[in-house]
Amino acid sequence: MVRPVRGITVMADTSLPQGASTARPRRIATARRLAAEVIGTFWLVLGGCGAAVLSAGANVPGTIGLAGVALAFGLTVFTMAFAVGFISGGHFNPAVSVGLTVAGRFPVRDLPGYVIAQVIGGILGSAALATLASGTAGFDLVASGFAANGYGAHSPGGYSTATAFLAEALLTAGFLTVILGATDERSPAAFAPLSIGLALTLIHLISIPIDNTSVNPARSTGPALFVGGWALSQLWLFWVAPLSGAAVAGLLGRWLFAHTDEDQSPGPIGDTPVELLVGDDRSISQRDIANG
Repeated sequence: MVRPVRGITVMADTSLPQGASTARPRRIATARRLAAEVIGTFWLVLGGCGAAVLSAGANVPGTIGLAGVALAFGLTVFTMAFAVGFISGGHFNPAVSVGLTVAGRFPVRDLPGYVIAQVIGGILGSAALATLASGTAGFDLVASGFAANGYGAHSPGGYSTATAFLAEALLTAGFLTVILGATDERSPAAFAPLSIGLALTLIHLISIPIDNTSVNPARSTGPALFVGGWALSQLWLFWVAPLSGAAVAGLLGRWLFAHTDEDQSPGPIGDTPVELLVGDDRSISQRDIANG
């Protein structure tokens, strides 16, 4: 039996009491994985966009500002990766699912279900946020922008369509590279959620002024449906650019993170000399290494 862990597949302990059945209905396992993706994406949109809408406005006392919003997005991924990542792999983002599929880390047959679950989670998160934000008198969802992504006249910094497209493609590719590296079996698994969450924080620090930062089509779709008008007409970019960047990163990852004898390394925290790991003599013991 295998189980997904943050986008990779590792062997699980299959030892069971004698006579116990090892069969597990696929539809039950799939339902749990899809539910985890809905919950994780819901949390990402509610937490990240919620910080932007409720806590970062110019008229909000003690506003958290751009840095606070960036950190909020990173924290949503960090926390949910620990909470449900062991169930679904913790994608919470169609671009992540596409990138992992292209990289050979995720089965193609599961991709449509994941994308649908993530979009549902993004819409539900936006609905919850709209309900909370409407609890104060005078709140105008459309006028507020509702943390929707936009370019041109709807870019926070007035950036062009081309700039927004390039930023989304590049930053999504960088995000996928971090994910592919952090979840590689040669990296310390315990730090994967932290590195991925910090990468998303950095991405938001860079690109909130450009287009409010997407790198996640599900995150963009939810708010756009509630704002309508310009947000829906510009939504295409926040699907095409992130998916394009993710696909390129997935292709690069197939080579960069290849598992071959020639490419093995001690990993980021290993202290074993590389030449001893990839040399012709595979019989060198740890005692020999310690003794030089």
